[in-house]
Amino acid sequence: MMLEESIRILAMQEEILQFSHFTNEDAWELGSLMVSEAARNRLPVAISIRLNNGYTVFQYGFKGTNYNNEQWMTRKQNTVRVMEMSSLRLYMMMKKNDETLEDRGLNDEEYTASGGGFPIRVAGVGVIGSVIVSGLDHMADHEFAAACLSQYLRIDEIPRLPVHF
Repeated sequence: MMLEESIRILAMQEEILQFSHFTNEDAWELGSLMVSEAARNRLPVAISIRLNNGYTVFQYGFKGTNYNNEQWMTRKQNTVRVMEMSSLRLYMMMKKNDETLEDRGLNDEEYTASGGGFPIRVAGVGVIGSVIVSGLDHMADHEFAAACLSQYLRIDEIPRLPVHF
């Protein structure tokens, strides 16, 4: 699949997977759904839901995850917070334009261009936080987050990249 098509699909996912509101209860329900799905699929992931103000409203790590996953999640969350897009879409855009994080004014100690960070966008408000997954290949991290958001928001069909976990 060409990079332009991947970028288009990722932008569509972000547009479709919006919330009408987002509360701590929503974070608990979404996070719990994600933990159940990861357990059902035996995925060794860490899951975090964080608001842009730095508050972590949900977090869980399966056996095999560790502080390294925490560091990756923080970098992915920083990327979503600043760029207001999924960390995978940034990765695809940078790859298409042959750019580095430094070209975007971001350092690689605090930010990352890799999948697994998905914006929590509230309609009429904007990006208020991030859903973050770490532990799989970065494409699968993104796909897992998008699939769970789709399920939680009861949106049956979203465009998908050809990646399966």
